[in-house]
Amino acid sequence: MQASSTDKTGIQSPLDRTYSQLARRFGGDKAKELERFLKFATVGIVGALLDFVVLNILLVTILPATQPINVAIATTIAFVTAVSSNFFWNRIWTYPDSRSRSLRRQLTQFFVVSFFGWFARLVWVTVSYVAMGFFIVGLIHAILPQFSVDLDATKRIGSNFSLLIAIVVVMIWNFFVNRYWTYSDVT
Repeated sequence: MQASSTDKTGIQSPLDRTYSQLARRFGGDKAKELERFLKFATVGIVGALLDFVVLNILLVTILPATQPINVAIATTIAFVTAVSSNFFWNRIWTYPDSRSRSLRRQLTQFFVVSFFGWFARLVWVTVSYVAMGFFIVGLIHAILPQFSVDLDATKRIGSNFSLLIAIVVVMIWNFFVNRYWTYSDVT
């Protein structure tokens, strides 16, 4: 990504042209919002990948999924890592024209919104990861009867699927609340 020659406040990516064309074609009078959502979703996908990588590294190294507290700590560390990355990229790529508020204020607002998403996610993942693991492993076993994993692997699989569901729900929450509160100064 490089600095744009037309927009000195943000960056330009190879996806910008494609997103702009898609937004104009399908967004109608909300083309700019669709373009922002596509960028926000891209940033979110990168954040989700970072989230999964950090979560899984922690679960297979220093915080094994043997205890709910380990899963809670690992998912929180992964979440903070992803949210930090998302804030940075959203500020410079998705909303480069949002500069009427200070960096500190926007960061605070972004983390407040993210905190509520984190809390909902934490509750969901911590409560559902074991049941989700047994459900997913059961589905795989129904398709591939020879498939078998131990309890720890079942819990890791459950952690990942629970996290996937949480990421989708929290992304939608984060987009709308951040768009209309954190970045409400953009037209």
